[in-house]
Amino acid sequence: MDEELERDERVYLLGEEVAQYDGAYKISRGLWKKYGDKRIIDTPIAEMGFSGIAVGSAMAGLRPICEFMTFNFAMQAIDQIINSAAKTYYMSAGLLPVPIVFRGPNGNATGVAAQHSQCFAAWYGQCPGLKVLSPWNAEDAKGLLKAAIRDDNPVVFLENELLYGVAFEVSEEAQSKDFVLPIGKAKVERQGTSITLVSHTIYVGHCLDAATILAKDIECEVINLRSIRPLDMEAIEKSVAKTHHLVTVEGGWPQFGVGAEICARIMEGPGFNYLDAPVIRVTGADIPMPYAKILEEHSVPQIKDIISAVKQSLNM
Repeated sequence: MDEELERDERVYLLGEEVAQYDGAYKISRGLWKKYGDKRIIDTPIAEMGFSGIAVGSAMAGLRPICEFMTFNFAMQAIDQIINSAAKTYYMSAGLLPVPIVFRGPNGNATGVAAQHSQCFAAWYGQCPGLKVLSPWNAEDAKGLLKAAIRDDNPVVFLENELLYGVAFEVSEEAQSKDFVLPIGKAKVERQGTSITLVSHTIYVGHCLDAATILAKDIECEVINLRSIRPLDMEAIEKSVAKTHHLVTVEGGWPQFGVGAEICARIMEGPGFNYLDAPVIRVTGADIPMPYAKILEEHSVPQIKDIISAVKQSLNM
């Protein structure tokens, strides 16, 4: 964000506690002191209001970054995101772009119960007019956020609260101010020949851990989606052509989820001809998130669940 604020004076950040408090998760630390009140704007607790201001300013030529303290609170602003931001470029016949980024933590955190623990990837991924990104590591977060800020379309940028405190190695290339990742391209994080694991956000790490445990007998290929909309089916189909087995992993609910969409596209496309077994989905439980720690752990995918799905797919 700092690099893009410095590069383009049309870029600004607004949201609850993003300025003087340095952000609820300290993501905007130091930006208010550097850029001042006109570029880093604290808002009231009024998501529909400040997201509407952001959308209007994008229509007027600015490039806002609209932070939600959690995407659960974005439900207050969903009319602005869907009806105002996502549809205007189309409804204006391409005359009125809405270059805005809606960002903040998505998915389950720890011990915050049902109203603060759900994944919105499938919600926003269904809506034409939006681009939806879901980074896993630090390289994803930087390269995709820069791409999102520079894009002329509204972008929903789904971060993960549990990953804010996790350190990742970052290449020299990724530390460059010119480092931007393409939107809509998945990345193969681990090569394999036995089975394909497809995931996004924190569960990419779970898939890699499961692959390491299974490595003695099973070579898992792990795909980091990065982008939910557009979805890189070409990368998934290419992997399935090699491995002939597919498991999808996500923290969201099973019904109408990201994994369900991947299953449907595999069924409808050339990928189906390569499968030697049905696609298996590993998802969050089909319930509102419980508060109790042990129930919470049983409600989201664990490494053991991924291992179990892999063995089921391979009939082991």
